[in-house]
Amino acid sequence: MATLLHIDSSLLPGEASSSRAVTEAFRAAWLAQHPDGTVIYRDLAADPVPHLNLAAHTAGFADPATHSPEQAEAFAARVRLIEELEQADAVLIGAPMYNFTIPSTLKAWLDNVVLFGRTMGETPSAKGTPVTVVASRGGSYAPGTPREPFEYVQNYLTALLADGLGLTVDFIVPELTMAPQNPAMAELVPLYEASRDRALQDAAVKAKELADRLAA
Repeated sequence: MATLLHIDSSLLPGEASSSRAVTEAFRAAWLAQHPDGTVIYRDLAADPVPHLNLAAHTAGFADPATHSPEQAEAFAARVRLIEELEQADAVLIGAPMYNFTIPSTLKAWLDNVVLFGRTMGETPSAKGTPVTVVASRGGSYAPGTPREPFEYVQNYLTALLADGLGLTVDFIVPELTMAPQNPAMAELVPLYEASRDRALQDAAVKAKELADRLAA
């Protein structure tokens, strides 16, 4: 059966997090199609992976036979994350916008799984794997909006996941998520609600379509 690698990175728990609510909708629809499938789940807020340190970085460019004990331990942790990516039939990532970009915990995961000569390079080991990214954000950074130049989540993840790792990337973008909490955005609440509902619907539809395609 198919394996879904599900990664959340929002600091907020459960329904308080827009990205988590949408990834959960995607996951539920996926499991409805694959009740006997496998979901590998990583909550990077609750259980963050180590940021890349010198030992883990240098080990990626050295013959494993020459690794020091520190390098061997750090590299083994990287390999576990890489293998989860390589063995997944599909990947689901919750990537809320924090200060114009992704959470540092998600960046740490990415830094660990990017390995030149394996996941990145001429023949990326997970090439073609479909990735659905839920890129929630407090305001609107859509084309034509005043804040469009500050949209660094989709741009960055497209560059790294698609162009770098060779994955097939699709985005679901719930916007204006701060409207219910910010009095200055009160008039935008209906637009937020519409964006949220659309994102939840998109998640269910995309998960089913992807599950059907992989099962074909």
